[in-house]
Order: sequence, then structure tokens, then C-alpha cells
Amino acid sequence: MAALTISNVLGSDTLDAVLDLTRDLTWRDGKVTAGGQAKRVKENEQADLSATTGPAIKKLIAEKLRAHAVISAAARPQRFGPLMISRTQDGGFYGPHVDNALMKTGDGILRADLSYTLFLTPPADYEGGALKLHGSSGSHAFKPDQGDLVLYPTADIHEVTPVTRGTRLVCVGWVQSLIADAGQRALLFDLENLRASLRSQMPAGSEELLTLDKAIGNLLRMWAKP
Repeated sequence: MAALTISNVLGSDTLDAVLDLTRDLTWRDGKVTAGGQAKRVKENEQADLSATTGPAIKKLIAEKLRAHAVISAAARPQRFGPLMISRTQDGGFYGPHVDNALMKTGDGILRADLSYTLFLTPPADYEGGALKLHGSSGSHAFKPDQGDLVLYPTADIHEVTPVTRGTRLVCVGWVQSLIADAGQRALLFDLENLRASLRSQMPAGSEELLTLDKAIGNLLRMWAKP
């Protein structure tokens, strides 16, 4: 699956609440949460989400991610990994790196199939700070609107360009999918989009929609690994 930008994931009220809560966070060197090669190219800060307003922030964002229809259709989440809040400013950056394939979580090991970056600050508030992905289709830069989320394969090399003015605040995290194969996930996402389009054009219970429902269900039975 290619990278996907999903608009306004949090909604304005939740976004405002999250930003208000970030004012009371404490910050530490981002290298603490990086490993291997990534530690050598990481110059940013990570919020301590274990204290003060951290748990409330995690709860607000996690609820929105789990309930979002497009994220559900594109990622087919089995589990969401721990999320982090990152702050980059004063020339900070995160050089080219690959996220870990397997990550320790409180309940075991997460296989990271997809990564996401949820942009919490407006693009006009900072210069630089683009998320650059280097995948099989070439290199692409993303600096979307406040509240937008970029979902992309964890296997892709990616980076954050230097922030030369202002502050870039984002939430980042990972997803283990029920569908491990990226090509299968992409096909199911195409079929879900087709189903949504047909539902606006055809009566409920039409033969065409029922056949599509059957095909999607059967593919899920074939490919999903709960």
C-alpha cells in the first residue's frame, strides 16, 4: 500500500483538547526511544506520556484512531502499538531510518506493519519538518494540514527534514494489521472504496452490493490472521 493522507482525524474539539493538554507535558531527548542506526540520526524530543496529562492525551487520540472508518479500512488493525508525541524545533530533524519490525509492548511483541504520523500543528507554524518517504515508487514529501494523518508502510525508509523555524508537534505510532500482506490490504481497501461508492448509487440489498459484500467477506476469511 502506498502512503495515504487521511484528513481531520481527530476533529476540531479533540484536537483542541489534545493541544491544551500538551502544554503540561515534560520532554526528553528523542534518542531515548530510538535504537540502532536511528539513534544516530535523531535530533528531536519525545514527551513523557506516563505522567501529568500524558495518559489523557493517549486516551483521546487512541479512541479516535480506533473509531476512524478510513483507518480501519486501510490498515485492518489487529493492534495499535504505543503512541508517542514528538516535538522538533531549532534545527532538529530525524534522518533517514527504518522503524523496528518488532516492538515490545506491555502485552508482548507488536509486528509493525504500518506507521502513522498525525500532524498536530499547522504547516504555516513551522518551516521544514516534512515527512519524506522513500519507497518503491520513489521519494515523496508530506506536510499536510493540522489534524491530518499520514499512514505508510513501516518497511519504507523515511525521515523528517530539519525544522528551521517554529515547532513541529506530531503523534507517531504503529499498527499490526490483521492482513500481513501489503498487496492484500491494498486490494481490500480498493474494494471497500468501491463498496462505499456503490452504496451511494444502488439500493441497499441489490445483487451487486450483496456480491461485493460476499467477496470482501471471503477474502477476509482467507487472509486475516487474528
